[in-house]
Amino acid sequence: MAFMEKPPAGKVLLDDTVPLTAAIEASQSLQSHTIAGLSLPLPPKKLIGNMDREFIAERQKGLQNYLNVITTNHVLSNCELVKKFLDPNNYSANYTEIALQQVSMFFRSEPKWEVVEPLKDIGWRIRKKYFLMKIKNQPKERLVLSWADLGPDKYLSDKDFQCLIKLLPSCLHPYIYRVTFATANESSALLIRMFNEKGTLKDLIYKAKPKDPFLKKYCNPKKIQGLELQQIKTYGRQILEVLKFLHDKGFPYGHLHASNVMLDGDTCRLLDLENSLLGLPSFYRSYFSQFRKINTLESVDVHCFGHLLYEMTYGRPPDSVPVDSFPPAPSMAVVAVLESTLSCEACKNGMPTVSRLLQMPLFSDVLLTTSEKPQFKIPTKLKEALRIAKECIEKRLIEEQKQIHQHRRLTRAQSHHGSEEERKKRKILARKKSKRSAVENSEEYSAKYSNSNNSAGSGASSPLTSPSSPTPPSTAVEHAPF
Repeated sequence: MAFMEKPPAGKVLLDDTVPLTAAIEASQSLQSHTIAGLSLPLPPKKLIGNMDREFIAERQKGLQNYLNVITTNHVLSNCELVKKFLDPNNYSANYTEIALQQVSMFFRSEPKWEVVEPLKDIGWRIRKKYFLMKIKNQPKERLVLSWADLGPDKYLSDKDFQCLIKLLPSCLHPYIYRVTFATANESSALLIRMFNEKGTLKDLIYKAKPKDPFLKKYCNPKKIQGLELQQIKTYGRQILEVLKFLHDKGFPYGHLHASNVMLDGDTCRLLDLENSLLGLPSFYRSYFSQFRKINTLESVDVHCFGHLLYEMTYGRPPDSVPVDSFPPAPSMAVVAVLESTLSCEACKNGMPTVSRLLQMPLFSDVLLTTSEKPQFKIPTKLKEALRIAKECIEKRLIEEQKQIHQHRRLTRAQSHHGSEEERKKRKILARKKSKRSAVENSEEYSAKYSNSNNSAGSGASSPLTSPSSPTPPSTAVEHAPF
């Protein structure tokens, strides 16, 4: 079914996880007001002396600090409002309106579905929108429709992409959240799942309401509290089992985080298998792109599991990665897994495999009681297409990591070159070189002067045709003291 138009030729697929930065370079006075192009809450103002040069400089510094806080906050920096403010050229479109148009076109050919209400901003992605749905002949049953645009890592052919999206409802696994309906065209995909009142694992950790906007739910939680040890062990084991299943199937994932794990009773079920097919960047990409040893989707999944385990344990994400030291945990077995996935050594040397994590004491003694047999048949041709797409995704990641590494080296060199100590060293060396050069010039001149006198005394003359012959010193110079 053609419910969406083909993307325009030459369309740029942006990676929305690339961090944006902003530097306030100047200010200007306009109708007696100082502006710097900000539509955000400003630092403290004052009524008298607000045009003083010192106050303007202080205010500009305050604005810069405020911007730095926003752009270095992982949740805020991915917010659509921030992206629109910092990069209006690339983020000017109304993605909610685009999604509504595409969904409306879909309903023309699928009249049994009906939109109840848009679920505004419940996710973090700018180009992925959600709608609460119902089936007309089952009005009490609620479902969630998700619509997503293509991302920068979409390497599947249009035909293979559409076939794999439509294959997702056939995927049965005790720890994968079932897809009720899925369809796609050359530019985007649309999937429908059952609505879960309990929400996701992140909703449980943050004690949030599933329908609330992402920023409201998770940006500033009222109470920070981790899960019980048994919950950490059980949920962790279930998630690792489904990751191993996908890895064994050759199905790329790379999108593990607490909002992509649905809670169904005491069972965790993975969400959004379609993300890798769409070529969407990972929630944690800005973290693992810093480490060159995390260069496969399997190692990405393991690193992201470390983030998830940290959040389950402490009730919040880590302040920074790698983590130098871990706060007290319910068990040292938890810390052992965290160290193997988030520590400096792990990020530098590489991630363990999922199989290795399953063998660690935290998860090895967890008994899983499920009778549901996993089923996910992927035709051989599509398996090969997935393998090639996975390699392309990893290749782009490796290239990005290389560029970050080179930029970091250059920045360190420039910082070292510009340090006060280095400047002093360069001044000392320059003075020494200048003195040495003066001495050498003086000695060379003395030697030429001596040779010239010797030549004059012996009656020999220099050849006039030689362009390199020195000009005999004048009489005034002959008597000048050296």
